[in-house]
Amino acid sequence: MADAREFEVIVYGATGYTGRLVAEHLLKTYGASGDLAWAMAGRSQAKLEEVRGLIGAPDSLPLVIADAADPASLAAMVGRTKVIITTVGPYQLYGSPLVAACAAAGTDYVDLTGESNWIHQMIGAHEAAAKASGARIVFSCGFDSIPFDLGVWFAEKRAVEAFGAPAPRVRGRVRGMRGGLSGGTMASGMATMAAVQRDPSIGALLANPFALTPGFTGPAQPEEKVYEDTVTGSWVAPFMMSAINTKAVHRSNFLLGHPWGQDLKYDELLMIPGPPKTGESAGPGFEMGGGLKPGEGPTKEEREAGFYDIIFIAEAADGRTARVAVKGDMDPGYGSTSKMLGESAVCLARDVDRSVTPGGCWTTASAMAEPLVKRLEANAGVHFTVES
Repeated sequence: MADAREFEVIVYGATGYTGRLVAEHLLKTYGASGDLAWAMAGRSQAKLEEVRGLIGAPDSLPLVIADAADPASLAAMVGRTKVIITTVGPYQLYGSPLVAACAAAGTDYVDLTGESNWIHQMIGAHEAAAKASGARIVFSCGFDSIPFDLGVWFAEKRAVEAFGAPAPRVRGRVRGMRGGLSGGTMASGMATMAAVQRDPSIGALLANPFALTPGFTGPAQPEEKVYEDTVTGSWVAPFMMSAINTKAVHRSNFLLGHPWGQDLKYDELLMIPGPPKTGESAGPGFEMGGGLKPGEGPTKEEREAGFYDIIFIAEAADGRTARVAVKGDMDPGYGSTSKMLGESAVCLARDVDRSVTPGGCWTTASAMAEPLVKRLEANAGVHFTVES
């Protein structure tokens, strides 16, 4: 891809709830006419102009008109930029034409999907074209699944330092979390449930931790249940997002050539104070935000009151452990996700050469790893620390 494109980053879906938050982050961090050349995109000129005013951007911030139902407009948009950020979901309903356009044009792509069935479909449909054009297609660049994907990468890096070898077992444990779901997330969940009803084989894909590692199946993974985990030092319970995050971790290991071993075992659970009583919530998690519609989500005050704290325990074959933590300073699903998504795009545009990460369908850890960690710590309020 030529470097002479008009923009480095376009935020597609900027009039939606999360898209507006991404645009706000880019404006606050990089300005409207500063070092980063970026634009907002969506279907409606009037709505884009309204959002541009609401976030305090000047009229000089460029606007691009594109519609998921109009392939020609998508092709024109992706031809103008190095990287597309898309928040237009549910992706399995509206996202496929944009992936196709980016793969054809050699344009890098980031999203915040947690729709594993759709990711599986996109890899099969577009990876060959992305490899040919040089497009880096990076899925799940929000709370699905950056803290977990990069958390395991960071834990394995610490294991090599502590033990001289990667750990065959990593435990992801949510130590604390506060945040709300948006209407868009609820809509994506409903779209996935509808897909399973139409095609029961999708249910098996969603349950398979190796669904995104074509041609490779690793060992049976730890059962995710309520129990007293003596290695963690806490009771633990199932975590609602583990199904997508575990797939991302195993795909990262797969794409990197299994540096953490072909026998890697990884699970994600919530830390809880003790065995839950009948009818009691198992532990910290998302407020479900009943009644929200797509385009709606937590208030500014709710986003700023949110946080997350996740530990990763790398366990050597002889039982020694190393612990690291990943912490975010806003609600995970939207305040933190919008910053992570924006920084992922800038990282692809500026920090990762195609000689290092060529075209194809990637995860954040396999595509960007250390450069992205540095950007997240500098600009996104996400911190990676060694605890032991």
